[in-house]
Amino acid sequence: MGPANKSQTSPDTFLLMGIPGLEHLHVWIGIPFCSMYVVAVVGNVTILAVVRTERTLHEPMFLFLCMLSVTDLVLSTSTLPRMLCLFWLGAHDIAFDACLTQMFFIHSFTAMESGFFLSMAIDRYVAICHPLRHTTILTHTRIAKMGASVVLRGVAFFSPHPILLRQLPYCRTRIIAHTYCEFMAVVKLACVDTGPTKRYSLSVASVIGSCDGLFIAVSYVLILRAVFHLPSREASLKALGTCGSHVCVILVFYSTAVFTFLTHRFGHNVAPQIHIFIANIYLLVPPFLNPIVYGIRTKKIRDHVLSSLMVKVA
Repeated sequence: MGPANKSQTSPDTFLLMGIPGLEHLHVWIGIPFCSMYVVAVVGNVTILAVVRTERTLHEPMFLFLCMLSVTDLVLSTSTLPRMLCLFWLGAHDIAFDACLTQMFFIHSFTAMESGFFLSMAIDRYVAICHPLRHTTILTHTRIAKMGASVVLRGVAFFSPHPILLRQLPYCRTRIIAHTYCEFMAVVKLACVDTGPTKRYSLSVASVIGSCDGLFIAVSYVLILRAVFHLPSREASLKALGTCGSHVCVILVFYSTAVFTFLTHRFGHNVAPQIHIFIANIYLLVPPFLNPIVYGIRTKKIRDHVLSSLMVKVA
């Protein structure tokens, strides 16, 4: 009875199903996913390398951008390689501890992504609404404290996830109907009442997401109000273009997050493949878009990359 109880409480492995109903398309779905991952890695590593080597870019905006790039690299790397092994190699098995580790990285770094979006929105608000006090308000020390608080928040609120799941008994099935170890997909496999555990996870996600989203919205409303009062029409259009692209990335992140949250809470009639596909977009698209929107569209970074390439070609 001893070994059986231990096996029931803590299974050795889980089986990732992938996208239910689309198993025959896994190979083809993996191609765009892999392409997005390559762009995300190359783009974010490029941003980190450029900001590190160019001292003129050691400004609040680019320091927050580096924090976002590190978050994107960890978030995409914790999901994509394993997902591609599932799609292309049929590697369905994932060790129990590896599953819990992946879950922790996904949920904690998703919270960090949201926090860094908020930090960058605050930076843009200060830069546009209080330009003369920008560097005095957002000093390097204050930026470091903001970054540390975002990281600590993500770790503190989502460290209980793997701890809670490790204590649950699993006696139903080892099959996870998902492409990665998502908290709600794993907790469904437990053979006890998991209501309090689910409520904790949903409450933490809703509080962090709604608070960050609210403050980001307020920041951009104040930014837009300041932009429309700029004396130069050209400056207004430039600021609107920059803010518009930033808002689009943020909307993709939060809209897919809200869809995933509402599906867990109310959307029991949503087709599983739609839910899982949107959940993948929620994790893959922001790391893919961020270096494009915040990197390529930023003149200082773009000019430095182009000048470096021209020097190497010459």
